[in-house]
Amino acid sequence: MASVGLGKELECSICLSLYTGPVTLRCGHNFCRDCIHQVLNTQDGAGGYSCPECREEFQERPTLQKNITLCNVVEDFHSSHREETKIFCTYCLDSPVPAVKSCLHCEASLCDKHLVNHSKSANHVLTKPSPFLENRKCSVHNKILEYYCTEDSSCICVSCSLAGEHRGHRVEMLGEASKTKKKKLRKMTRKLMTKREKTEEKVRSMEERWRKAQGKATEEAERVTALFIDIRRRLDDLEKKVLSEISRQEEKMSLSLSDVIQKLEIKKDELSRKMRHIEELCNMADPLTVLQDPKTGDLCDPKEEGGDEDTGGHDGGDQGMEVISHISHTLSDIIRGVNVTFYVQDPENLSLNINTAGNYLLISDDLKTATWTGIKQNRPESAERFQYRQVMSSGGFSSGRHYWDVEIGGSELWRVGMCYPSINRIGDQSYIGDNNKSWGLCGGWWYNNQCAVRHDSKYIELPHQISSDRVRICLDYEAGRLSFYRLCDPIRHLHTFTATFTEPLHAVLFVGIGSIKI
Repeated sequence: MASVGLGKELECSICLSLYTGPVTLRCGHNFCRDCIHQVLNTQDGAGGYSCPECREEFQERPTLQKNITLCNVVEDFHSSHREETKIFCTYCLDSPVPAVKSCLHCEASLCDKHLVNHSKSANHVLTKPSPFLENRKCSVHNKILEYYCTEDSSCICVSCSLAGEHRGHRVEMLGEASKTKKKKLRKMTRKLMTKREKTEEKVRSMEERWRKAQGKATEEAERVTALFIDIRRRLDDLEKKVLSEISRQEEKMSLSLSDVIQKLEIKKDELSRKMRHIEELCNMADPLTVLQDPKTGDLCDPKEEGGDEDTGGHDGGDQGMEVISHISHTLSDIIRGVNVTFYVQDPENLSLNINTAGNYLLISDDLKTATWTGIKQNRPESAERFQYRQVMSSGGFSSGRHYWDVEIGGSELWRVGMCYPSINRIGDQSYIGDNNKSWGLCGGWWYNNQCAVRHDSKYIELPHQISSDRVRICLDYEAGRLSFYRLCDPIRHLHTFTATFTEPLHAVLFVGIGSIKI
């Protein structure tokens, strides 16, 4: 009965079977590893996880800790349960009576009563009650298996060892051979346990990757949904704006054309009256009446011989072209925003070239951050080092499409962009955008916290403030386009330079105050 009670305590509450690889949650409840894995996999990570036993909730997926003590208890229970398998006396035919010994010679099991009368001869070897007694005798000599041949890995009797096919082989007593094999099996078990733990760790790692992949896919889906909601909203706004403008222009044109039509109708009536009077004169027979008609002079007034009335050029063509142009530019901005949002490759892994850094710039150990300092760094002068607070990237691009992001929130005065490696390194023309070998986006207090673009000393102030701390620079080398975006939600296009690039392009930073990070 105690065994039955213990068995109930060792049952997993999920599968209702004895624990297999039991693990423990932080709340203290135990489950089979596979069972709890399946339960946690069905729970929504966004809503947290919970123990199936006590419903305690966990914000993150709980770590499963192997319960070594419980593993040992379950294994001991399995062993004792196997040992408790009842073997009954061979000679008690009326009712089954548990056996207390088994005789290998007789191949029979004996209860206490029949054991008293059993032969005491040395040939009769008594052991613990055991089934399949015939397996404990040599099939050739019908003698008890007492030895183990290490060369043939088989259990043998004394005759096999002395005169049989195993004569001259190295043999051991069964007990010693069993101990040796158990030692090997325990060693093998430890190795298998280590492999299983490594496999379990890989499973946990793969599950973690799976969860992260699911989370990333969910985030991407939400981002795409938000993007297209914004695109549809912007298209709806554009449609309403364009339709409203068309309606306004149509109303304006209608009023203007109505006025012109009214004037033309009046003129038409006047011309009809004059034509009728002329026709009357032409039909008169009396020449004196025709020649002395007082209204004849008004019929040929030179002031009215100037042609048709001015219609004001109300053909609607120019307005239509303006509307189409507005739609085209707005759609181009939307498409550029979509293109930069779904750039195919990952951002470029750029590093700053400390050999180009001005002596008042600190460059971080990871070569990603440039910081202005009032202390001169006393780096050796060279032809590639900038005189002022600028630094170039190590690598450049001479083909393809690329982009990189930069954090400008830590600087109060900055310029970012791209340049040819042949850019001047000293003098005022070495600044980003103050020459024909660099293109840059500028911002900070110098620009009244607006942003501007510069190239070949030409300055264009943009109607945008940098509302986020990050900007994106996109290069399409073959197409000759260098574009700047602000990384807000949604991404907004700031400006695109077009040029025919003739040299590799390097990223370049200017730090007036503070720091900038790629």
